[in-house]
Amino acid sequence: MFRVEPNAPFRGLHQNEEYVVAGERAVHADAAVILIHGRGASAESILRLVEQLTIPGVHYVAPQASNHSWYPWSFLKPIEMNEPGLSSALQVVADLLIELDEKGIPEDRVLLAGFSQGACLATEFAARHPRRYGGVAALSGGLIGETLPSAEYRGDLEKTPVFLGCSDVDPHIPLERVQQSTTILQSLGADVDERIYPGMGHTVNREEMDVLESMIQRVVDSVNGSTAIGNTE
Repeated sequence: MFRVEPNAPFRGLHQNEEYVVAGERAVHADAAVILIHGRGASAESILRLVEQLTIPGVHYVAPQASNHSWYPWSFLKPIEMNEPGLSSALQVVADLLIELDEKGIPEDRVLLAGFSQGACLATEFAARHPRRYGGVAALSGGLIGETLPSAEYRGDLEKTPVFLGCSDVDPHIPLERVQQSTTILQSLGADVDERIYPGMGHTVNREEMDVLESMIQRVVDSVNGSTAIGNTE
């Protein structure tokens, strides 16, 4: 199972792509959100979600996949079928985390969030590189692979808040895979909030955006020393 090595970075098809930013400048931000787009979409399109988020002091960054796809086949296919795109995509996330840290935003103040293929990438990155993140929000997605060998996921997410939101009839994301992802992420020490929406389809609803906003708010409040952090309910 590929894991990013700081001293031996992977170089592939996504490494030459640009990224798009919004919100507060990173050097002045309390928190950051890495927003990862889905198959056939773009960095600009996923950043439109920011229009529904009202928290000040947050830096948003959206990487762009080569040819608008992070990996070629379904996330349910064997891992090797989605290489080298998948490893290149995981390296993109790692590089953004390093860049944000250099600008003063450490990993525990960064949220990984994505939709569809981007949601799968966000959860897979966190599971392969467990540590304390500001949060992980998977909007219609789950861990990647034909099977999920739980023994290969090792480490501690240190109670990182993780949100998995999905329809029970999503044509791309089987309910069973969402539930399997919840189990593995919990075994890694994540604080998982799984919400299944009957009949919703492959989209993002208002409640999911409210949960994401609440997760971001918690990080911002923790930076500013607030005691009224609230919850994600």
